[in-house]
Amino acid sequence: MVVPELRPWRAAKPRLARVANVVRPRLARVTAVTGPRVTRLARAAKPQVTRVATAKTWQYTTGAATVGLALAAVVVTAVGPWDSSGQRTAEREWAAAQEGGGGADHGSRSGTSDAAGGAPQPAPSAASVLTGLGGAANTIKSAPTGQALTGVLNPLLNDPALGARRAAAVVDVTTGKHLYGTGTHDALTPASTTKIATAVAALSALGPDHRLTTRTVYEPDTEELILVGGGDPTLTARKGSRGLADLRTLARKTAAALKQRDVRQMTLSYDTTLYAGLERHPIGVNDNLAPVTALMADEARTDGSTSGPAPRVTDPAAEATRTFADFLRDHGIRTTSPGPSKATDRADALATVSSPPLSALVERMLTNSDNDIAEALARHTAVATGERADFAGAGRAMQAQLNKLGLPLKGAVLRDGSGLNRDNRLTVDLITALLLKAADPARPALRPTLTGLPVAGFTGTLSDRYGDGAAGIVRAKTGTLTGVNALAGTVVNQDGRLLAFAFLATGTTDPTAAQTALDRAATALAACGCR
Repeated sequence: MVVPELRPWRAAKPRLARVANVVRPRLARVTAVTGPRVTRLARAAKPQVTRVATAKTWQYTTGAATVGLALAAVVVTAVGPWDSSGQRTAEREWAAAQEGGGGADHGSRSGTSDAAGGAPQPAPSAASVLTGLGGAANTIKSAPTGQALTGVLNPLLNDPALGARRAAAVVDVTTGKHLYGTGTHDALTPASTTKIATAVAALSALGPDHRLTTRTVYEPDTEELILVGGGDPTLTARKGSRGLADLRTLARKTAAALKQRDVRQMTLSYDTTLYAGLERHPIGVNDNLAPVTALMADEARTDGSTSGPAPRVTDPAAEATRTFADFLRDHGIRTTSPGPSKATDRADALATVSSPPLSALVERMLTNSDNDIAEALARHTAVATGERADFAGAGRAMQAQLNKLGLPLKGAVLRDGSGLNRDNRLTVDLITALLLKAADPARPALRPTLTGLPVAGFTGTLSDRYGDGAAGIVRAKTGTLTGVNALAGTVVNQDGRLLAFAFLATGTTDPTAAQTALDRAATALAACGCR
Protein backbone atom coordinates (compact mmCIF):
# COMPACT_ATOMS: atom_id res chain seq x y z
CA MET A 1 0.00 0.00 0.00
CA VAL A 2 1.34 3.46 -0.94
CA VAL A 3 0.62 6.23 1.53
CA PRO A 4 0.35 9.64 -0.22
CA GLU A 5 2.66 12.34 1.13
CA LEU A 6 0.66 14.88 3.09
CA ARG A 7 0.66 18.46 1.83
CA PRO A 8 1.77 20.03 5.16
CA TRP A 9 4.69 17.59 5.35
CA ARG A 10 5.72 18.38 1.78
CA ALA A 11 5.62 22.13 2.52
CA ALA A 12 7.63 21.67 5.70
CA LYS A 13 10.37 19.47 4.20
CA PRO A 14 12.75 22.32 3.25
CA ARG A 15 12.59 23.82 6.75
CA LEU A 16 12.99 20.43 8.39
CA ALA A 17 15.99 19.73 6.20
CA ARG A 18 17.60 22.98 7.34
CA VAL A 19 16.86 22.12 10.97
CA ALA A 20 18.35 18.63 10.50
CA ASN A 21 21.55 20.11 9.08
CA VAL A 22 21.80 22.39 12.11
CA VAL A 23 21.07 19.68 14.68
CA ARG A 24 23.30 16.95 13.17
CA PRO A 25 26.64 18.46 14.37
CA ARG A 26 25.25 18.91 17.88
CA LEU A 27 24.10 15.29 18.03
CA ALA A 28 27.55 14.20 16.91
CA ARG A 29 29.13 16.17 19.74
CA VAL A 30 26.68 14.74 22.27
CA THR A 31 27.45 11.22 21.03
CA ALA A 32 31.18 11.80 21.45
CA VAL A 33 30.69 13.05 25.00
CA THR A 34 28.23 10.40 26.18
CA GLY A 35 29.52 7.38 24.25
CA PRO A 36 31.87 6.04 26.96
CA ARG A 37 29.24 6.44 29.68
CA VAL A 38 26.59 4.73 27.62
CA THR A 39 28.98 1.82 26.88
CA ARG A 40 29.73 1.32 30.57
CA LEU A 41 26.03 1.40 31.46
CA ALA A 42 25.20 -1.07 28.70
CA ARG A 43 27.81 -3.54 30.04
CA ALA A 44 26.43 -3.22 33.53
CA ALA A 45 22.89 -3.76 32.29
CA LYS A 46 23.67 -6.79 30.10
CA PRO A 47 23.14 -9.49 32.79
CA GLN A 48 19.80 -7.94 33.69
CA VAL A 49 18.70 -7.88 30.07
CA THR A 50 19.75 -11.53 29.69
CA ARG A 51 17.59 -12.54 32.64
CA VAL A 52 14.70 -10.50 31.33
CA ALA A 53 14.90 -12.31 27.97
CA THR A 54 13.65 -15.51 29.63
CA ALA A 55 10.78 -13.80 31.37
CA LYS A 56 7.30 -13.10 30.16
CA THR A 57 6.64 -10.47 27.50
CA TRP A 58 5.42 -7.85 29.92
CA GLN A 59 8.45 -8.38 32.13
CA TYR A 60 10.77 -7.97 29.16
CA THR A 61 9.02 -4.75 28.15
CA THR A 62 9.30 -3.34 31.64
CA GLY A 63 12.97 -4.20 31.89
CA ALA A 64 13.76 -2.71 28.49
CA ALA A 65 11.91 0.49 29.33
CA THR A 66 13.84 0.81 32.60
CA VAL A 67 17.20 0.38 30.88
CA GLY A 68 16.17 2.86 28.17
CA LEU A 69 15.19 5.50 30.69
CA ALA A 70 18.47 5.00 32.51
CA LEU A 71 20.42 5.45 29.30
CA ALA A 72 18.46 8.62 28.49
CA ALA A 73 19.16 10.00 31.94
CA VAL A 74 22.88 9.46 31.44
CA VAL A 75 22.81 11.31 28.09
CA VAL A 76 20.88 14.27 29.49
CA THR A 77 23.09 14.44 32.57
CA ALA A 78 26.26 14.23 30.51
CA VAL A 79 25.40 17.24 28.38
CA GLY A 80 23.83 19.17 31.24
CA PRO A 81 23.11 20.45 33.77
CA TRP A 82 20.43 22.65 32.31
CA ASP A 83 19.13 26.01 33.46
CA SER A 84 15.48 27.11 33.47
CA SER A 85 15.66 28.40 29.91
CA GLY A 86 16.84 25.07 28.50
CA GLN A 87 20.46 26.18 28.12
CA ARG A 88 23.33 24.06 29.34
CA THR A 89 24.63 25.68 32.50
CA ALA A 90 28.20 24.55 31.89
CA GLU A 91 28.16 25.89 28.35
CA ARG A 92 26.87 29.29 29.50
CA GLU A 93 29.48 29.51 32.26
CA TRP A 94 32.27 28.46 29.90
CA ALA A 95 31.23 31.02 27.30
CA ALA A 96 31.17 33.73 29.94
CA ALA A 97 34.66 32.73 31.09
CA GLN A 98 35.98 33.00 27.55
CA GLU A 99 34.83 36.64 27.39
CA GLY A 100 36.47 38.63 30.17
CA GLY A 101 34.05 41.52 29.94
CA GLY A 102 30.88 42.21 28.10
CA GLY A 103 27.22 42.17 28.76
CA ALA A 104 24.35 44.45 28.08
CA ASP A 105 25.63 47.16 30.40
CA HIS A 106 28.22 49.18 28.51
CA GLY A 107 29.32 51.78 31.03
CA SER A 108 29.57 55.48 30.44
CA ARG A 109 30.86 55.10 26.91
CA SER A 110 27.49 54.17 25.46
CA GLY A 111 25.30 56.08 27.89
CA THR A 112 23.26 52.97 28.68
CA SER A 113 24.79 52.04 32.02
CA ASP A 114 22.68 51.83 35.13
CA ALA A 115 25.13 49.79 37.20
CA ALA A 116 26.91 51.28 40.16
CA GLY A 117 30.46 51.01 38.82
CA GLY A 118 32.28 47.83 37.95
CA ALA A 119 32.67 46.00 34.68
CA PRO A 120 29.66 44.99 32.59
CA GLN A 121 28.14 41.60 33.19
CA PRO A 122 28.41 39.03 30.40
CA ALA A 123 25.18 38.72 28.45
CA PRO A 124 23.47 35.33 28.32
CA SER A 125 23.36 33.10 25.31
CA ALA A 126 20.32 33.58 23.14
CA ALA A 127 17.21 31.49 23.29
CA SER A 128 17.43 28.11 21.57
CA VAL A 129 16.39 29.41 18.16
CA LEU A 130 19.29 31.86 18.31
CA THR A 131 22.01 29.44 19.39
CA GLY A 132 25.14 29.69 17.25
CA LEU A 133 24.64 27.40 14.30
CA GLY A 134 27.23 25.24 12.67
CA GLY A 135 30.17 26.61 14.67
CA ALA A 136 33.13 24.59 15.86
CA ALA A 137 32.44 22.47 18.91
CA ASN A 138 35.19 23.94 21.09
CA THR A 139 35.88 27.35 19.56
CA ILE A 140 34.23 30.73 20.04
CA LYS A 141 35.35 33.00 17.22
CA SER A 142 35.92 36.70 17.59
CA ALA A 143 33.25 39.30 16.90
CA PRO A 144 32.93 40.83 13.44
CA THR A 145 35.01 43.92 12.77
CA GLY A 146 33.48 47.26 11.92
CA GLN A 147 35.46 47.57 8.72
CA ALA A 148 34.31 44.19 7.45
CA LEU A 149 30.67 44.89 8.35
CA THR A 150 30.85 48.25 6.63
CA GLY A 151 31.93 46.54 3.45
CA VAL A 152 28.99 44.14 3.66
CA LEU A 153 26.20 46.46 4.84
CA ASN A 154 26.92 49.76 3.10
CA PRO A 155 26.03 48.55 -0.41
CA LEU A 156 22.83 46.92 0.89
CA LEU A 157 21.70 49.90 2.95
CA ASN A 158 22.39 52.27 0.08
CA ASP A 159 19.63 50.56 -1.89
CA PRO A 160 17.37 53.32 -3.31
CA ALA A 161 14.37 51.28 -2.14
CA LEU A 162 15.18 52.44 1.41
CA GLY A 163 14.19 56.01 0.67
CA ALA A 164 15.76 59.35 1.38
CA ARG A 165 16.86 58.72 4.98
CA ARG A 166 18.02 55.58 6.66
CA ALA A 167 19.82 54.69 9.88
CA ALA A 168 21.40 51.45 11.03
CA ALA A 169 23.28 50.04 14.00
CA VAL A 170 24.78 46.64 14.80
CA VAL A 171 26.06 45.68 18.27
CA ASP A 172 27.68 42.51 19.61
CA VAL A 173 25.37 41.32 22.40
CA THR A 174 28.09 39.47 24.29
CA THR A 175 30.57 42.33 24.49
CA GLY A 176 28.31 45.32 23.95
CA LYS A 177 30.69 46.59 21.29
CA HIS A 178 29.21 48.78 18.57
CA LEU A 179 30.23 47.13 15.30
CA TYR A 180 28.47 49.25 12.70
CA GLY A 181 26.54 52.49 12.60
CA THR A 182 25.18 55.05 10.22
CA GLY A 183 22.85 57.82 11.36
CA THR A 184 22.87 56.25 14.81
CA HIS A 185 21.77 59.47 16.54
CA ASP A 186 19.17 60.50 13.94
CA ALA A 187 15.70 60.26 15.48
CA LEU A 188 13.43 58.76 12.82
CA THR A 189 9.88 57.42 12.73
CA PRO A 190 10.18 53.86 14.11
CA ALA A 191 6.70 52.53 13.19
CA SER A 192 6.02 49.27 15.07
CA THR A 193 9.57 48.88 16.35
CA THR A 194 8.20 51.30 18.97
CA LYS A 195 6.77 48.16 20.59
CA ILE A 196 10.27 47.18 21.71
CA ALA A 197 10.34 50.32 23.84
CA THR A 198 6.79 49.64 25.06
CA ALA A 199 7.77 46.12 26.10
CA VAL A 200 10.83 47.21 28.08
CA ALA A 201 8.95 50.07 29.77
CA ALA A 202 5.96 47.93 30.77
CA LEU A 203 8.06 45.02 32.03
CA SER A 204 10.27 47.31 34.09
CA ALA A 205 7.29 49.16 35.58
CA LEU A 206 5.00 46.19 36.25
CA GLY A 207 7.12 43.04 36.22
CA PRO A 208 6.67 39.94 34.05
CA ASP A 209 4.23 38.24 36.45
CA HIS A 210 1.72 41.10 36.58
CA ARG A 211 -1.81 40.24 35.39
CA LEU A 212 -4.66 42.42 34.20
CA THR A 213 -7.84 41.76 36.16
CA THR A 214 -11.45 42.27 35.09
CA ARG A 215 -13.92 42.18 37.96
CA THR A 216 -17.53 42.56 38.99
CA VAL A 217 -18.82 44.42 42.03
CA TYR A 218 -22.27 44.91 43.55
CA GLU A 219 -23.49 48.25 44.86
CA PRO A 220 -26.04 47.28 47.55
CA ASP A 221 -27.39 50.82 47.96
CA THR A 222 -28.43 51.06 44.31
CA GLU A 223 -28.73 47.33 43.57
CA GLU A 224 -26.32 47.87 40.71
CA LEU A 225 -23.99 45.26 39.22
CA ILE A 226 -20.89 46.86 37.68
CA LEU A 227 -18.49 45.23 35.26
CA VAL A 228 -15.17 46.94 35.97
CA GLY A 229 -12.68 47.00 33.11
CA GLY A 230 -9.12 46.13 34.01
CA GLY A 231 -7.54 47.16 30.74
CA ASP A 232 -7.21 43.62 29.38
CA PRO A 233 -7.64 43.63 25.58
CA THR A 234 -7.23 39.83 25.51
CA LEU A 235 -10.38 39.28 27.60
CA THR A 236 -12.46 36.92 25.50
CA ALA A 237 -16.12 36.10 25.03
CA ARG A 238 -15.38 33.14 22.78
CA LYS A 239 -15.61 29.49 23.74
CA GLY A 240 -12.32 27.82 24.51
CA SER A 241 -10.49 30.67 26.20
CA ARG A 242 -7.04 29.01 25.84
CA GLY A 243 -5.80 30.39 29.14
CA LEU A 244 -7.18 33.88 28.59
CA ALA A 245 -9.51 35.64 30.99
CA ASP A 246 -13.04 35.07 29.71
CA LEU A 247 -16.43 36.66 30.20
CA ARG A 248 -18.19 33.29 30.38
CA THR A 249 -16.27 32.31 33.49
CA LEU A 250 -16.76 35.75 35.00
CA ALA A 251 -20.53 35.53 34.37
CA ARG A 252 -20.72 32.09 35.99
CA LYS A 253 -18.80 33.23 39.08
CA THR A 254 -20.79 36.46 39.30
CA ALA A 255 -24.14 34.67 39.02
CA ALA A 256 -23.17 32.28 41.80
CA ALA A 257 -22.18 35.18 44.07
CA LEU A 258 -25.44 37.03 43.34
CA LYS A 259 -27.54 33.97 44.07
CA GLN A 260 -25.86 33.65 47.45
CA ARG A 261 -27.21 37.13 48.12
CA ASP A 262 -30.60 36.06 46.76
CA VAL A 263 -30.28 38.63 43.97
CA ARG A 264 -31.51 37.62 40.52
CA GLN A 265 -32.41 40.91 38.87
CA MET A 266 -30.57 44.24 38.92
CA THR A 267 -29.21 47.21 37.01
CA LEU A 268 -26.11 46.41 34.97
CA SER A 269 -23.38 49.03 34.37
CA TYR A 270 -19.76 49.13 33.24
CA ASP A 271 -16.77 51.07 34.54
CA THR A 272 -13.93 52.12 32.17
CA THR A 273 -12.41 54.80 34.41
CA LEU A 274 -9.07 53.03 34.73
CA TYR A 275 -8.10 54.91 31.56
CA ALA A 276 -8.49 58.62 30.90
CA GLY A 277 -8.67 60.87 27.87
CA LEU A 278 -9.74 60.12 24.32
CA GLU A 279 -10.34 56.54 23.27
CA ARG A 280 -9.74 57.17 19.58
CA HIS A 281 -6.13 57.05 18.39
CA PRO A 282 -4.94 60.08 16.38
CA ILE A 283 -4.98 57.97 13.20
CA GLY A 284 -8.78 57.82 13.53
CA VAL A 285 -10.99 54.85 12.76
CA ASN A 286 -8.67 52.10 11.58
CA ASP A 287 -8.82 48.32 11.32
CA ASN A 288 -5.40 48.12 12.97
CA LEU A 289 -6.66 49.30 16.36
CA ALA A 290 -9.86 49.38 18.40
CA PRO A 291 -10.83 52.40 20.49
CA VAL A 292 -8.49 52.34 23.49
CA THR A 293 -10.71 51.55 26.46
CA ALA A 294 -10.26 49.67 29.74
CA LEU A 295 -13.04 47.22 28.84
CA MET A 296 -13.30 45.21 25.64
CA ALA A 297 -13.65 41.60 24.58
CA ASP A 298 -11.53 39.99 21.87
CA GLU A 299 -10.01 43.36 20.98
CA ALA A 300 -13.48 44.41 19.76
CA ARG A 301 -12.98 42.33 16.60
CA THR A 302 -16.09 41.51 14.61
CA ASP A 303 -14.69 38.86 12.26
CA GLY A 304 -13.50 36.15 14.69
CA SER A 305 -9.82 36.87 14.04
CA THR A 306 -7.14 37.00 16.73
CA SER A 307 -4.47 39.10 15.02
CA GLY A 308 -3.93 41.49 12.14
CA PRO A 309 -6.27 44.17 10.83
CA ALA A 310 -9.98 43.58 11.42
CA PRO A 311 -13.23 45.56 11.59
CA ARG A 312 -13.96 46.70 15.17
CA VAL A 313 -17.09 47.59 17.09
CA THR A 314 -17.48 51.31 17.70
CA ASP A 315 -18.15 51.03 21.47
CA PRO A 316 -16.14 48.06 22.80
CA ALA A 317 -17.11 48.52 26.46
CA ALA A 318 -20.85 48.61 25.84
CA GLU A 319 -20.63 45.65 23.46
CA ALA A 320 -18.64 43.57 25.95
CA THR A 321 -21.13 44.35 28.71
CA ARG A 322 -24.10 43.38 26.53
CA THR A 323 -22.38 40.08 25.83
CA PHE A 324 -21.75 39.67 29.56
CA ALA A 325 -25.47 40.24 30.20
CA ASP A 326 -26.32 37.42 27.80
CA PHE A 327 -24.02 35.07 29.71
CA LEU A 328 -25.60 36.13 33.02
CA ARG A 329 -29.02 35.36 31.58
CA ASP A 330 -27.86 31.83 30.85
CA HIS A 331 -27.27 31.48 34.60
CA GLY A 332 -30.67 32.87 35.60
CA ILE A 333 -29.65 36.48 36.22
CA ARG A 334 -31.66 39.22 34.52
CA THR A 335 -30.30 42.75 34.04
CA THR A 336 -31.21 46.08 32.50
CA SER A 337 -29.61 47.37 29.33
CA PRO A 338 -26.08 48.40 30.39
CA GLY A 339 -24.74 51.93 30.72
CA PRO A 340 -21.57 53.61 31.99
CA SER A 341 -20.96 54.07 35.71
CA LYS A 342 -18.17 54.06 38.30
CA ALA A 343 -17.70 51.60 41.12
CA THR A 344 -17.46 53.08 44.63
CA ASP A 345 -15.29 52.00 47.53
CA ARG A 346 -18.45 50.69 49.22
CA ALA A 347 -19.13 48.13 46.50
CA ASP A 348 -18.97 44.43 47.37
CA ALA A 349 -16.48 42.39 45.32
CA LEU A 350 -18.16 39.51 43.52
CA ALA A 351 -15.81 37.83 41.02
CA THR A 352 -12.61 38.31 39.02
CA VAL A 353 -10.81 36.86 36.01
CA SER A 354 -7.20 37.63 35.15
CA SER A 355 -5.13 37.73 32.00
CA PRO A 356 -2.05 35.63 31.32
CA PRO A 357 1.09 37.13 32.88
CA LEU A 358 2.52 40.28 31.39
CA SER A 359 5.42 38.29 29.96
CA ALA A 360 2.98 36.37 27.74
CA LEU A 361 1.17 39.55 26.71
CA VAL A 362 4.46 41.19 25.72
CA GLU A 363 5.42 38.18 23.63
CA ARG A 364 2.06 38.17 21.87
CA MET A 365 2.30 41.91 21.26
CA LEU A 366 5.73 41.59 19.64
CA THR A 367 5.13 38.39 17.68
CA ASN A 368 1.87 39.56 16.10
CA SER A 369 2.59 43.31 16.25
CA ASP A 370 -0.60 43.60 18.30
CA ASN A 371 -1.50 47.29 18.52
CA ASP A 372 -4.32 46.80 21.04
CA ILE A 373 -2.03 45.10 23.54
CA ALA A 374 0.64 47.73 22.91
CA GLU A 375 -1.67 50.61 23.77
CA ALA A 376 -2.96 48.76 26.83
CA LEU A 377 0.56 48.14 28.13
CA ALA A 378 1.48 51.79 27.58
CA ARG A 379 -1.51 52.88 29.67
CA HIS A 380 -0.77 50.33 32.39
CA THR A 381 2.75 51.74 32.56
CA ALA A 382 1.14 55.14 33.18
CA VAL A 383 -1.18 53.73 35.86
CA ALA A 384 1.70 51.97 37.61
CA THR A 385 3.82 55.12 37.72
CA GLY A 386 1.13 57.64 38.65
CA GLU A 387 0.79 59.29 35.25
CA ARG A 388 -2.54 60.09 33.65
CA ALA A 389 -3.58 57.02 31.65
CA ASP A 390 -4.08 58.68 28.26
CA PHE A 391 -1.88 58.84 25.16
CA ALA A 392 0.28 61.71 26.43
CA GLY A 393 0.60 60.31 29.96
CA ALA A 394 1.51 56.88 28.66
CA GLY A 395 4.26 58.39 26.53
CA ARG A 396 5.68 60.28 29.51
CA ALA A 397 5.53 57.18 31.67
CA MET A 398 7.36 55.03 29.13
CA GLN A 399 10.12 57.57 28.63
CA ALA A 400 10.51 57.91 32.40
CA GLN A 401 10.93 54.14 32.75
CA LEU A 402 13.50 54.01 29.97
CA ASN A 403 15.34 56.91 31.56
CA LYS A 404 15.52 54.97 34.84
CA LEU A 405 17.23 52.18 32.93
CA GLY A 406 19.90 54.60 31.77
CA LEU A 407 19.01 54.30 28.09
CA PRO A 408 20.08 56.95 25.52
CA LEU A 409 16.88 58.97 25.02
CA LYS A 410 18.23 61.97 23.15
CA GLY A 411 15.77 62.77 20.36
CA ALA A 412 13.25 60.13 21.49
CA VAL A 413 9.55 60.98 21.30
CA LEU A 414 6.80 58.53 22.30
CA ARG A 415 3.25 59.55 21.41
CA ASP A 416 1.75 56.07 21.71
CA GLY A 417 2.68 52.48 22.55
CA SER A 418 1.94 50.84 19.21
CA GLY A 419 3.98 52.93 16.79
CA LEU A 420 0.98 53.92 14.70
CA ASN A 421 1.59 57.58 15.53
CA ARG A 422 3.86 59.10 12.89
CA ASP A 423 5.15 61.67 15.40
CA ASN A 424 7.07 58.99 17.33
CA ARG A 425 10.84 59.29 17.06
CA LEU A 426 13.53 56.78 18.06
CA THR A 427 17.19 56.36 17.19
CA VAL A 428 18.80 53.08 16.17
CA ASP A 429 21.20 53.67 19.06
CA LEU A 430 18.26 53.55 21.48
CA ILE A 431 16.63 50.54 19.84
CA THR A 432 19.81 48.44 20.01
CA ALA A 433 20.34 49.61 23.59
CA LEU A 434 16.83 48.36 24.43
CA LEU A 435 17.67 44.95 22.97
CA LEU A 436 20.93 44.80 24.92
CA LYS A 437 19.17 45.79 28.11
CA ALA A 438 16.67 42.95 27.55
CA ALA A 439 19.63 40.55 27.22
CA ASP A 440 21.23 41.74 30.46
CA PRO A 441 21.47 38.73 32.83
CA ALA A 442 20.92 41.12 35.72
CA ARG A 443 17.47 41.96 34.29
CA PRO A 444 15.70 38.67 33.55
CA ALA A 445 12.33 40.44 33.85
CA LEU A 446 13.00 42.10 30.49
CA ARG A 447 13.74 38.85 28.64
CA PRO A 448 10.26 38.53 27.01
CA THR A 449 11.32 41.49 24.85
CA LEU A 450 13.69 39.09 23.10
CA THR A 451 11.67 35.88 23.27
CA GLY A 452 8.64 37.62 21.77
CA LEU A 453 10.43 38.76 18.62
CA PRO A 454 9.08 37.04 15.49
CA VAL A 455 11.26 34.23 14.12
CA ALA A 456 12.17 34.62 10.46
CA GLY A 457 10.26 32.21 8.28
CA PHE A 458 8.30 30.73 11.18
CA THR A 459 6.27 33.03 13.46
CA GLY A 460 4.27 36.22 13.55
CA THR A 461 4.97 39.04 11.15
CA LEU A 462 8.07 37.24 9.81
CA SER A 463 6.34 33.92 9.13
CA ASP A 464 6.20 34.53 5.36
CA ARG A 465 9.62 36.17 5.02
CA TYR A 466 13.17 34.84 4.65
CA GLY A 467 12.06 31.72 2.77
CA ASP A 468 15.37 31.69 0.88
CA GLY A 469 17.48 33.44 3.50
CA ALA A 470 18.13 33.38 7.24
CA ALA A 471 14.98 31.51 8.31
CA GLY A 472 15.12 30.56 11.97
CA ILE A 473 18.24 32.64 12.60
CA VAL A 474 16.88 36.19 12.48
CA ARG A 475 14.44 37.31 15.18
CA ALA A 476 13.13 40.80 14.61
CA LYS A 477 10.32 43.28 15.10
CA THR A 478 8.96 44.66 11.88
CA GLY A 479 7.67 48.17 11.31
CA THR A 480 5.62 49.54 8.43
CA LEU A 481 3.80 52.81 7.86
CA THR A 482 3.27 54.64 4.59
CA GLY A 483 6.76 55.78 3.63
CA VAL A 484 8.37 54.08 6.62
CA ASN A 485 9.98 50.64 6.91
CA ALA A 486 11.87 49.28 9.90
CA LEU A 487 13.42 46.07 11.20
CA ALA A 488 15.09 45.55 14.58
CA GLY A 489 16.08 42.46 16.50
CA THR A 490 18.79 39.84 16.87
CA VAL A 491 20.67 37.51 14.55
CA VAL A 492 23.30 34.81 14.94
CA ASN A 493 26.11 35.15 12.42
CA GLN A 494 27.95 32.23 10.85
CA ASP A 495 30.51 32.21 13.68
CA GLY A 496 27.84 31.88 16.35
CA ARG A 497 27.99 35.48 17.57
CA LEU A 498 24.69 36.97 18.69
CA LEU A 499 24.24 40.46 17.22
CA ALA A 500 21.57 43.08 17.89
CA PHE A 501 20.62 45.32 14.99
CA ALA A 502 18.22 48.12 14.09
CA PHE A 503 17.42 49.41 10.60
CA LEU A 504 15.12 52.43 10.05
CA ALA A 505 14.17 53.86 6.66
CA THR A 506 11.93 56.83 5.87
CA GLY A 507 10.77 58.21 2.56
CA THR A 508 10.27 54.77 1.05
CA THR A 509 7.89 54.58 -1.91
CA ASP A 510 7.63 50.82 -2.45
CA PRO A 511 7.02 49.00 0.85
CA THR A 512 7.67 45.57 -0.61
CA ALA A 513 10.99 46.61 -2.14
CA ALA A 514 12.02 48.34 1.10
CA GLN A 515 11.08 45.27 3.14
CA THR A 516 13.13 43.08 0.81
CA ALA A 517 16.13 45.40 1.15
CA LEU A 518 15.97 45.26 4.95
CA ASP A 519 15.65 41.48 4.88
CA ARG A 520 18.74 41.26 2.66
CA ALA A 521 20.69 43.31 5.18
CA ALA A 522 19.65 41.06 8.08
CA THR A 523 20.42 37.95 6.00
CA ALA A 524 23.87 39.37 5.23
CA LEU A 525 24.52 39.70 8.97
CA ALA A 526 23.57 36.05 9.45
CA ALA A 527 25.89 34.93 6.66
CA CYS A 528 28.80 37.10 7.74
CA GLY A 529 31.77 36.21 9.90
CA CYS A 530 33.16 39.60 8.84
CA ARG A 531 36.51 39.56 10.60
